[in-house]
Amino acid sequence: MTGRLESWNVGKWMILGMFLSNIPTVQLSAQVGHDPAHSPYRDILLHSGPVFFVGHLGGDRGTAGAGTSNATTFGLRYEIPAGRTLHFQFTGAYLRGDRFILNPRADSSSPARKTGPFKSDLALFEIGMQLRLTGGKTWHGFAPYVGTGLGLVLDVKSPGDTTKSGYQFGTKLTPAFATGVRWYPARRIMINADVRAQFWRLKYPLSFHDSSQAADGSRVIPLTQPLNDWTLHPWISLGIGWIF
Repeated sequence: MTGRLESWNVGKWMILGMFLSNIPTVQLSAQVGHDPAHSPYRDILLHSGPVFFVGHLGGDRGTAGAGTSNATTFGLRYEIPAGRTLHFQFTGAYLRGDRFILNPRADSSSPARKTGPFKSDLALFEIGMQLRLTGGKTWHGFAPYVGTGLGLVLDVKSPGDTTKSGYQFGTKLTPAFATGVRWYPARRIMINADVRAQFWRLKYPLSFHDSSQAADGSRVIPLTQPLNDWTLHPWISLGIGWIF
């Protein structure tokens, strides 16, 4: 009796082994993950490299309407990876924009109160950090990201204070928030579409609050509004980069 039970147990294990050995390997591998040859994910080459870009910066000219906007932009970013998901950016850009000139001595209805626009070029230098949302890989060649930056923007070429109002753009701190996507058509080539919200603060002279300068007693800025003004500038750009 014992011998027959042992034979029966051995037979069961043999049948089970034959059944498992005949399960298609494709089904087993499908449960583990994508077939590497057909996976939508590809590793990003985590090396540094430059990105050349062109774009357009628009946005708010401020309460008085004296700020720089409507700028054609071009520049260079150098990117350095910091692990699989983070990388740092060092940006230098030239902004070819325009602005209006305000004359507080002219009446509010006079064409001389606000003239222009006149050419106003700015330079921007920034240090930024970005987070790749797909980590160290692309999805079908694409890698979306979010980021932030902090820099300086300064007046390079403008008409200056032609009305003796005391207004100057000067040099300003500029925080930024960014999002976009990178496309890797080849292992060492990257194309970048970037959308940014760039901020800086305009500072107006006391003459913009002075009602004694214009014959009609008008002010460029009402007394109820401050002489400083944060402005928001949407900035879109398209770049191409090389990964060393």
